[in-house]
Amino acid sequence: MNNSSRFTKATWQIMEQLLEVDSLDEALSGCIEIIIKILHSEAGVLWFLDQKTGRLFPAFFTGPKDITGVSIACDEGVEGFVFSNNQSVRIEDAENDPRFEGTVFDGPDFITKTMLCVPLNNLHNTVGCVQIINKLDGSLYDEEELQLCERMAALAAMTIEEKGLYVDTGEEKKVLISLKNVIKEFPSGEGISRVLKGIDLDIYENEFVVVLGESGCGKSTMMNIIGGMDYLTEGTLLIEGKDYSHPTDDEQTMFRRQYVGFIFQAYNLMPNLSALENVEFIAELVEDPMSSLEALEKVGLAAKAGNFPAQMSGGQQQRVAIARALVKRPRVILADEPTAALDFVTGQEVLKVIEDIVRNQGTTVVMVTHNVEIAKMANRVVKLRSGKIASIKWNLHPVSAEELSW
Repeated sequence: MNNSSRFTKATWQIMEQLLEVDSLDEALSGCIEIIIKILHSEAGVLWFLDQKTGRLFPAFFTGPKDITGVSIACDEGVEGFVFSNNQSVRIEDAENDPRFEGTVFDGPDFITKTMLCVPLNNLHNTVGCVQIINKLDGSLYDEEELQLCERMAALAAMTIEEKGLYVDTGEEKKVLISLKNVIKEFPSGEGISRVLKGIDLDIYENEFVVVLGESGCGKSTMMNIIGGMDYLTEGTLLIEGKDYSHPTDDEQTMFRRQYVGFIFQAYNLMPNLSALENVEFIAELVEDPMSSLEALEKVGLAAKAGNFPAQMSGGQQQRVAIARALVKRPRVILADEPTAALDFVTGQEVLKVIEDIVRNQGTTVVMVTHNVEIAKMANRVVKLRSGKIASIKWNLHPVSAEELSW
């Protein structure tokens, strides 16, 4: 298929995304993914103007570098030049291009060499820009590829104006956990298997993060490292600024105990203990626990405090498991496929509890799941592929658990 045919097909795919997908966030991120794929590129960013701060904000990006906490002034870097001048640019040598100075999508772990950047311009104003970075084969972008990006941006801008999109990033959030170029290797036969291949990810205070990816992509391994259940091979793990890359066994144990709560697909309740006793068992391990009965009240199971696991449904057992995580007053709760063993109704009940933990109790939740529908609830959606971050999407308008269906 020649370029003209490929680009025509891509344009139709973009139009379908914008017209048929209910969520504008999802449609726009889908458009970027189409462009990245058709242009065989390494990374891409969809920048929007935050009306409150007057800065450009990366609502969606695909590529190995996490730029979630980044924003740039409207007159800085290539992005600011394109936005403020409403002018597309094609950069062939970023290092020696004066417009490139100040661009944030660059650094020792990701080097920008070539780039396309086009404005998101509707009939009234410019609302952001689209940035595509580095062809995988090292070749340069041409004018025809620039025109494809301009076509996508024009269609996206019209849809934004029609449906309305207001970006408000809210208050700047504190980074709780930061992974920098994290690599994890395991012995494999006579060699070494590299499961994580350089993960860069920040996890923020009071956010809900969903991690997606195919089996074997490294999701659970990454969660185990974040939760102190495994050690990284290379890279850096910071917990509220403190280096936990190579903790002692005692430090690792205290971190798991005091800082992190865990929810698993298997409920892991002790069958010979009541719901209250299961929660109390964990409460006794920490310095300043919540009341065990209060923890059960928060998941709606105070009336079942005396019941044993065999006397409760699967959804109720999972809610006890959540109470057991919550009683520690953790800064972060890690959830690994918590609804996989549940039917839709009970799964939705569990998700309502998790939603309440984030919205009303200020706890950060990081969830691994295969269920892409759950991702609609998240503040951010992180996709892993083959041990690397493939993309990170900021949900500008997360939906509630009651709105989900699968």
